[in-house]
Amino acid sequence: MFEDAFRDGWGWWVIALAVGVPVLLVVLTELINGLRRRNNALAGPLRLLRNGVIPVGALFALLAFAIQSPAEQVWTRVVATVFGFLLILLLLSSFNVALFAHAAEDSWRKRIPTIFVEIARLVLVALGLALLFSWVWDADVGGLFTALGVGSIVIGLALQNAVGGVISGLLLLFEQPFKIGDFLDAAGVRGRVVEVNWRAVHIDTGSGIQIVPNSSLSGASFTNLSEPDGPYSASTSVTFSTDDPPHEVMALLVEVAEALPMKVARERASVSYSGAGAYGVAIPVAGPADASRALSTYLSWLWYAARRHGFALDGDATDPIAEPGRLAEALRSIAATLHLRDDDLEALLTASSLERYGVGEIVLPSGVVPDEVRVVVSGRAILSLEVDGGRVEFAAAEKGDIIGQTALTRERTQAVTVAGEILTAVVLPLATVDELIRTRPRLAAEIGESLELKRTLAADRLAALSLSRGSIGSR
Repeated sequence: MFEDAFRDGWGWWVIALAVGVPVLLVVLTELINGLRRRNNALAGPLRLLRNGVIPVGALFALLAFAIQSPAEQVWTRVVATVFGFLLILLLLSSFNVALFAHAAEDSWRKRIPTIFVEIARLVLVALGLALLFSWVWDADVGGLFTALGVGSIVIGLALQNAVGGVISGLLLLFEQPFKIGDFLDAAGVRGRVVEVNWRAVHIDTGSGIQIVPNSSLSGASFTNLSEPDGPYSASTSVTFSTDDPPHEVMALLVEVAEALPMKVARERASVSYSGAGAYGVAIPVAGPADASRALSTYLSWLWYAARRHGFALDGDATDPIAEPGRLAEALRSIAATLHLRDDDLEALLTASSLERYGVGEIVLPSGVVPDEVRVVVSGRAILSLEVDGGRVEFAAAEKGDIIGQTALTRERTQAVTVAGEILTAVVLPLATVDELIRTRPRLAAEIGESLELKRTLAADRLAALSLSRGSIGSR
């Protein structure tokens, strides 16, 4: 009997299936686990091969070759159909991994919408099943294809408007002239793209969500304000008096723009002069989302900066704090800080001045040797260390505090001083402060103590920051 089994061939099939299938499953399991640990997309098709194709294929081989069931038997046909269907899925899954899994970001394979891939997969599965039923069950699928073709034409004509919008949406998804987060100027609608679907694009205009049909976008021109890559220019026009020297005004416009936190670090602001006191300013920012905020901050800072320099922004150079009475009042309010006597006020009125800074303006940058000293009259300034492209606060200057004490030691500033509120300060020339210190030893000692305290606070803040980073890195 055993000799007949091997002579007929079915015995060899039984041994091959009994030994080969478990070994193959074990090998595939180890391979799949290794691929999953590396997040390799090939693990998906191999999992289908292990869990579906090989077991069903082994059953089909057992029925067809070992047991030698007739091909016309129902169970043989059912298993053959399932096996063929799983093979179709395996081929399509492998093709999908090979074509799309490692596609470059800028390639057409990455841009193609998922719906296109799904539709193509559905069509190929339908064709594969039709051929499979034709081969296994001897089914006549020609009539089915004809009926489906006629039905598709009828449905397409009935839904041509709706289908047209869907096709337009799919084409937009494939071409990708914009992406989520980009700013568009389309059909009179200007805003940020928050959603793209088959039918329409949702644009956040700042006052609500505007729904723009894909057919409108695909059939008309629009502007992607976020392309090409690179800084977006926030532009504005300002006017000064024709008495203000153009080159000095242009230098001031650039100086204020360069201090904006919204400005792109490696790009410079540009200024053009068109005559009659008119200037154009272009500030590079990351995108349209930052443009309005940058311009609002810029124009408010420019108001304070223009008055500190005596320029007439919008033709108006008046400033209430420039009145002599305001300066005298400010000097009296800081008299205790500078140990002033009554006879000192008259001399200081001619040597000093009063300045204001808007919230966020840089009062004193880091890395410079100051040539004047400021004493806070009202408001609050923040002292920060510039670390890794950011700022770390370590101290504050309030009413009566001195800003720019390193002018007295002729050292460069280590911190940047920024107005935390609308800041008013008395500005004293270095020569005037030197004379005060020479005649008032107590003032010199207090300034030295204050300077040493700020150095200690800065060192402690840096040490705490380094310790915090070390703790985070060791976790």
